[in-house]
Amino acid sequence: MAESIYKATLNLPQTAFPMKANLAQREPERLARWAAMDLAGQIERARASAPSFTLHDGPPYANGHLHMGHALNKVLKDIILKVRTMEGRRAIFVPGWDCHGLPIERQVDKELGSRKRELDVLAFRQACRDYATRFVAIQRDEFRRLGVLGRWDRPYLTMDPHYEATIVREFARMIRNGHVYHGRKPVHWCATCVTALAEAEVEYADHTSPSIYVAFPVVGGARALDPALPDLPLAAIIWTTTPWTLPANRAVCVHPEIDYVVVRVGEATYLVAASLLQAVAGVVGWSEPELLGHYRGHDLTGLTYTHPLTGGRHPVIPGDHVTLDAGTGLVHTAPGHGQEDYAAGQAHGLEVYAPVDDHGRFTAEVGPPLAGEAVFAANPKVVAMVAAAGALLAHLDITHSYPHCWRCKKPVIFRATPQWFIAMEAGALRARALAAIEAVQWIPAWGRNRIYAMVENRPDWCISRQRQWGVPVIAFHCRGCGVPFTDAGAAERVADAAEQEGADCWYTHPLTDWLGEGACCPACGSTDLAPEHDILDVWFDSGVSHAAVLLATGGLTHPADLYLEGSDQHRGWFHSSLLAALAAGREVPYRAVLTHGFVVDGEGRKMSKSEGNVIAPEEIIKPNGADLLRLWVASEDFSDDLRLSPEILKRLGDGYRRIRNTLRFLLGNLADFDPGRDAVANDQMEELDRYALHQLAGVSERVRQAYDSYQLHAVYHTLHTYCITDLSGFYLDILKDCLYTEAAAAPRRRSAQTAVWKIAETLIRLLAPILCFTADEAWEYLPAVAGREESVHLARFAEASPFDPELASRWEGLRAVRGQLLAALERARAAKVIGGGLEAAVTLYAEGDTLALLRAYDHQLATLCIVSQARVASLAEIPAGLAVEAGEPRVAVAVVAAAGEKCDRCWQILPEVGSQAGHPGLCSRCAAVVRGGGGGG
Repeated sequence: MAESIYKATLNLPQTAFPMKANLAQREPERLARWAAMDLAGQIERARASAPSFTLHDGPPYANGHLHMGHALNKVLKDIILKVRTMEGRRAIFVPGWDCHGLPIERQVDKELGSRKRELDVLAFRQACRDYATRFVAIQRDEFRRLGVLGRWDRPYLTMDPHYEATIVREFARMIRNGHVYHGRKPVHWCATCVTALAEAEVEYADHTSPSIYVAFPVVGGARALDPALPDLPLAAIIWTTTPWTLPANRAVCVHPEIDYVVVRVGEATYLVAASLLQAVAGVVGWSEPELLGHYRGHDLTGLTYTHPLTGGRHPVIPGDHVTLDAGTGLVHTAPGHGQEDYAAGQAHGLEVYAPVDDHGRFTAEVGPPLAGEAVFAANPKVVAMVAAAGALLAHLDITHSYPHCWRCKKPVIFRATPQWFIAMEAGALRARALAAIEAVQWIPAWGRNRIYAMVENRPDWCISRQRQWGVPVIAFHCRGCGVPFTDAGAAERVADAAEQEGADCWYTHPLTDWLGEGACCPACGSTDLAPEHDILDVWFDSGVSHAAVLLATGGLTHPADLYLEGSDQHRGWFHSSLLAALAAGREVPYRAVLTHGFVVDGEGRKMSKSEGNVIAPEEIIKPNGADLLRLWVASEDFSDDLRLSPEILKRLGDGYRRIRNTLRFLLGNLADFDPGRDAVANDQMEELDRYALHQLAGVSERVRQAYDSYQLHAVYHTLHTYCITDLSGFYLDILKDCLYTEAAAAPRRRSAQTAVWKIAETLIRLLAPILCFTADEAWEYLPAVAGREESVHLARFAEASPFDPELASRWEGLRAVRGQLLAALERARAAKVIGGGLEAAVTLYAEGDTLALLRAYDHQLATLCIVSQARVASLAEIPAGLAVEAGEPRVAVAVVAAAGEKCDRCWQILPEVGSQAGHPGLCSRCAAVVRGGGGGG
């Protein structure tokens, strides 16, 4: 009863900042507020004259709803941009979408069904454009729901007329620079999608293939190699996992410097790499092959062999690509079905033979029984034909990593087809690209090695696709002689028209608009010309975004300060952007490249519908709000794959609540605090409060450094630890007595409130890039200050509090002793000596510097340790039976029940309670506060 009388005299926390976040309902309201106040525009205008920071957005496909990979990527970008803005930089975000290409065509095909046959190319392109427009709007709303700020009303779209015109202009620059050519070369080909594929459109997955060892009979037998050998048949043994390519075989490659051997098995001899003999013998079933001679690879070149299926004669040629990793050391070479095969064939004048059509079926030229057969389905027939020819030495099935189409997930083939290419050696493009890679900051650093190896070893870039929805390859074909050609001036005229009409102008204008009257074939002079029907690779589209966006948008810089995408983009957008820029005669488009891993489940497994472990963004946002998803992004080390599961989200939800409760406590204790009136100068503050600000300075510095180095997980863990350990577990715990029970305007309480205010101001700002909704909400409940920004996202990070290393050293010592005392209190509580800490009286026994420190602060020890009474004694006075606490410093702690009565207001047990006139249930401090009317502020 007495306690309730005095409750009104306490300064209990008061704030309208809700304990329950209710983010799922409040976040949309905040988004509406941001839109109404044009927050993104205000931020841009406020930083209009500031130094710039440009993060260029890699465009996602305008196809389908967002998945967690999209959410991860955009939230990372948004956090970084909010950080740069709060550092005072001008950080404009222009989001973009990739609107062309196969993914959208396939979806439109499904929607149209049989109606597609009724549409001409322009009508089909319009259907694709409408589909992309629909999903741009859907994804834009989903991205905004994540709290991502940017120019959502002015995004860049690769299907916009200006962007399509830029694609054509960059293509014209590449023509002028001598990089564009037409050729028939092997490329990844998807027979299901009926198009060539870029390297970035190929995924590797397990595939079961027939593994066969085949004997190719050497013309002239063993003595064709060495007259000293027996007069017996000799066969070169090759190994392949693509039997369907055997009809296209045109050579066998050997490495000039590898050791080979001739072995006798019965009445035949065989060629195989010396180091692989034992492995080959085991597979083909030779028990004891007789070694007849050693030869270097260059000794074998010049031999010819008879093709076991066709009877044709082909050469043994040198090839530096031959390795001893597997097989026989002699490589079956089909120049029409492999990049290395093609290169070797070109060096030796071999036919580029690929008797396979667009749908992956053998053409009539191979004859029965293979003509018309799908190549993978034909493998058993090919194996049977080899066996019937007496050339099959071994046959087994193996499961290995094999390229698949990223869209339809079917295995692809390597097939020589007429395509348009960017030449990697023209104008030293490869060398310049490798040099440019060295000048870029790669985060993590291993990204440099990854993209360097890809560029170093990649073939020429195949930029043409056999589809309809995209920017056409601006090129021409002669109907007279069949020669294809380009014209940079024509391409530039197309670009001018595309600025107004889009790329559809290619299909609506006569060729004379591009080439002029009387244009003729540069090879034969014919005027019977036709436009190219292929479109450009979508990686070409997105690869020129630096020209279409960075160079064309005020406030952005070229090169960009940062490109940020998933680690698969070393072979995708980072790669195409680099080559497109350099081939067009521009500089590398980025200064730094940051990559993140992929989202996996809690066990580290890839998320897939078949596994039932997919978590969509809306499944997190709908019940929990976007701030929890953003917190997950920040809590993981995104340089590796990021795990996500209901259990992980539950733990993060607990962490979020601890942070929110800390904010609520801080705000609740500032209800009667006016910074302009009540703030205490730093040199007038209590030591404990100055120590708290020293800690705040350290946390702020570590967080700012972590933000700057993109270590977002370090930001989260630093702030979370700070809230639960340094604040809730130490400073705020100690501070409750002062904040609640001192007179409202007491200097000690105002000192504490000044520190709490500065902590709240700083903490909210540090949290804002990650918890963008929660921080902005908390910002509104801070004490009013003249000139305060309307939103935390318009503010800058707080100036760092002063460091005081000498004071911090003393308080770290006190804190260490406090930790040992709290352990002793727990033991006393367990032994029923006391109930709560305020029922305790403690004696601290210490020695040396620790004893001196404790005596200097003996008047604060009870408050520091949240006990009613505390005294200090020398360790030499330790009572018998009392043990020294473990660890450092060396102290012993005696805990007994405090003598006296419990104060009805502050709950401390003190001998003086009962002696205060008019307030017999209060201690002297509380009685003075009540008499002075200073409580209950």
